[in-house]
Amino acid sequence: MREVLLVLHTGRPANRKTALRVMGELGGLGLRTRVLADEWAEIGADPDVPAHLAPVQVSAGPDCATGAEAVLVLGGDGTLLRAADLARPSGVPLLGVNLGHVGFLAEAEEDTLDEALDKLAAGAYEVEERTTLEAVVRANGHVLGRTWALNEAVVEKTTRGRILEVVLEVDGRPVSSFGCDGVLCSTPTGSTAYAFSAGGPLIWPQVQALLVVPSNAHALFARPLVIAPDSAVAIEVSAEGPPAVLDCDGRRTIAVPPGARVELTRAAEPVRMVRLAAQPFADRLVRKFDLPVRGWRGAQQRRSSNT
Repeated sequence: MREVLLVLHTGRPANRKTALRVMGELGGLGLRTRVLADEWAEIGADPDVPAHLAPVQVSAGPDCATGAEAVLVLGGDGTLLRAADLARPSGVPLLGVNLGHVGFLAEAEEDTLDEALDKLAAGAYEVEERTTLEAVVRANGHVLGRTWALNEAVVEKTTRGRILEVVLEVDGRPVSSFGCDGVLCSTPTGSTAYAFSAGGPLIWPQVQALLVVPSNAHALFARPLVIAPDSAVAIEVSAEGPPAVLDCDGRRTIAVPPGARVELTRAAEPVRMVRLAAQPFADRLVRKFDLPVRGWRGAQQRRSSNT
């Protein structure tokens, strides 16, 4: 039987009610729901579905999505990033439904939830692969830790009153050294998140590239860099300066002592995302950021040229 793993933001009562409704609707469409056991304990009620379609409780872990058709995420971008941890090991695609604020990573909104469920049940969707980063922290020839990121990997200072001194390296060659609050390496997916707030450009998801953005750098040449997707980035932390921390997607951290280096490359495992309709990225930008487009006459000009 086809199954969908449900991951949700349980902190809002309205979200828990929506989750129960979704379980019932999926059951009516012939899909069984898996739910994380700790989240099911917070939901605390049985959905109105036949016994043979009752939700299957699973423990959070690298195998919890194995065999599922999709991971359905009810919440905001933070919930989707958490769900990506569960979906990536099995290569199961994520379908995000925004119940939060901006929800840039989500494919559907709360008011289009029913339509999204119908398309999921009918198999009327495509799957898009998103680049991820592999991050390794090394010191004195030893690996101190290894993790990954969908949005961005950030090397940042841990001491408020001191500047982090770093050397930026790309493809084995030094590019610049400077004092800063941190350095971000972002995927195109993450270009709309922390990197954008730090002054980086927006990158269309179809563009194969990585983005490096210094944060509050004390240097003349510390501008954002758009580099090749297969480039290797390294950030070396001064041995005479304060320690740093590697933070990936705001979820996974590794301590970076003075003198250590963080190496960042494109990871072998992408994150797969469900796409329900061919929607231009420009339209997503306008909708999510509420951008002003009044006065645009492109459609009218095309109509005039075709007559």
